[in-house]
Amino acid sequence: MKYRPRIYYTESQKFLMWERWRKGESLQQIAQLFDRNHSSIQRILAETGGIQPRPRCRSRRALSLAEREEISRGLVAGHSIRSIARLLRRAPSTISREIDRNGGASGYRASLAEQAAWDRALRPKLCKLAENRSLAHLVADKLRRQWSPEQIAGWLKCAYPGNEGYQVSHETIYRTLFIQARGALKKELLAHLRRTRAMRRSRHHTQKTDNHGRIVGAVSISERPATAEDRAVPGHWEGDLLFGSGNSQIATLVERQTRYLMLVKIPAKDTETVVEALIKHARKLPQDLYKSLTWDRGKELAAHKRFTLATDIQVFFCDPQSPWQRGSNENTNGLVRQYLPKGLDLAPYSQAKLNAIARRLNERPRKTLNYETPAQQFYQAVASTG
Repeated sequence: MKYRPRIYYTESQKFLMWERWRKGESLQQIAQLFDRNHSSIQRILAETGGIQPRPRCRSRRALSLAEREEISRGLVAGHSIRSIARLLRRAPSTISREIDRNGGASGYRASLAEQAAWDRALRPKLCKLAENRSLAHLVADKLRRQWSPEQIAGWLKCAYPGNEGYQVSHETIYRTLFIQARGALKKELLAHLRRTRAMRRSRHHTQKTDNHGRIVGAVSISERPATAEDRAVPGHWEGDLLFGSGNSQIATLVERQTRYLMLVKIPAKDTETVVEALIKHARKLPQDLYKSLTWDRGKELAAHKRFTLATDIQVFFCDPQSPWQRGSNENTNGLVRQYLPKGLDLAPYSQAKLNAIARRLNERPRKTLNYETPAQQFYQAVASTG
């Protein structure tokens, strides 16, 4: 195999990498631009956890290269420090320190002094979580409970109003997790995130687009009532099957207005078994809180008419390859995967265990609910219908 020397990417090449990464291209696609292997690109992006570093900029108070060249010319001409300072409209102490730290009057070189100053300025700023260890412990505790950084940031605003010392943005939490050089949060906490990868991906990276086939007599989501569409009233649900290993599965049901989650144990994925389990579960709720169900194009709900006859709940189906039409359910499925990761056998999980997982998720604050919990919102809806 022909040896290829290690490549040192320029700043413009790195900028191109980050631009393509933000657009959702894979490491291999980006590597092809430079005729390299994907590991060569990963090495660059992983340094900051897949988060593009902010561009460096010079402080307005710092000496410029042109000023350093004037200092160099002044020293060669034998001018005093005070005369050079007057010319540059700088304090004599500023000029004196600049000369002393860069070789003295005889060894001062403008270009070397400029590079040395740029290198010295590359000092990582201590992040808020590193400065406030009690805040870091509080954030770490919530992460271990599977709270997302956005939920933690929103909860802190509600729990500590007016206390800036105990408020931190979700972006700071993500950066502290992905950029381990900050040292405020342990790398193991990444395992508690909804997506456990060690490097951030673009939101455009992938999207599930699976067409499960045709459903006879399917009523399109376009015919769903306006009250369901705008989440004006509770009682409209979104559902899906979540699959595990060994041909195991559960149903996830999310109420659109409150984001309340129910998990249903499903022994098999054939339509008769799925519909029977959904009918049994639907009867546990008041009719006013279960008016409609929106599902994807999965054949597991081919017997949807039987479900509607038994429960008086209308079923609507998303358009093919349109998972965003069940956005609340898709998002919640991602949260459920923190407790039931892909590849896990779901068969041993009893309905009681599934209820416990749903309860934990329903007790997590949600940004879309102004950091109230789905449980709070749902129980308010139950009380109003009672």
